[in-house]
Amino acid sequence: MTIPPVSAQGWVPEWPVSSKVKAFFSTRQGGVSLAPWHSLNLGDHVGDLPAHVRANRGLLAQTLGVTPVFLRQVHGNEVLDIDATTAQGLTGDACWTAQPGVVCTIMVADCLPVLFTEPSGAWVAAAHAGWRGLAGVGAPRGQGVLEATLARCLRSTTTPGLRAGDVQVWLGPCIGPHAFEVGAEVRAVFCADDPDADAAFTPAQAHTYWADLALLARLRLQRAGVTSIYGNDGSTRWCTQSQESLFFSHRRDAAVLGATGRMAACIWLDQG
Repeated sequence: MTIPPVSAQGWVPEWPVSSKVKAFFSTRQGGVSLAPWHSLNLGDHVGDLPAHVRANRGLLAQTLGVTPVFLRQVHGNEVLDIDATTAQGLTGDACWTAQPGVVCTIMVADCLPVLFTEPSGAWVAAAHAGWRGLAGVGAPRGQGVLEATLARCLRSTTTPGLRAGDVQVWLGPCIGPHAFEVGAEVRAVFCADDPDADAAFTPAQAHTYWADLALLARLRLQRAGVTSIYGNDGSTRWCTQSQESLFFSHRRDAAVLGATGRMAACIWLDQG
């Protein structure tokens, strides 16, 4: 297979972090996959040709200058510690590292990617926050994937005395608040845990609501004590469903095309 001379295209998050912290969010542009995975599909579980996925992951690694560590995400709240020896494809929905050059990577196609660090750049982490993981479905009450990731960050021995208020968080693109229609049972799960979550739901049709995934994440992080939250503000530019030329969207594409690709949010510590 001949690989076109392209590089992975994406966004560099804008947030006031240490110069040691590097981050990148890929778009769907700049890869080799064919429709409906065109073109920079990074998911190896969505029906795309394995050779295309390998080529796309290689392009991403070339763009970053380091090799991403991909997880097998299951909408849970398990946080993995990763290092240079970590294998690809371990099961988990978040990861943490203090080792330079090790890339915490989360794949998404409507779910919310969340990146974590702290002012000195001693460690980085990433979490996959779909509504189930965010709400902590199947976990003890109040222990969703963001709470679990934050708890791991606060246990870091490289930053003794770290508090939640010191942690810096970036929210990436996800399905927007005017595109994510959910049933009343989803609203009930969040509101039972936190009455303030009602602000993230607006009526859609009978017994359904539009859900603001990014706002739900902000509310949970704020309740946990995090105050430095950047990125997704719920506007259209962040919406994976609305921005078809930039983003894959499972909800938009899978029912019509039968499949869609995956983007990746990456965060790592500079080796230099």
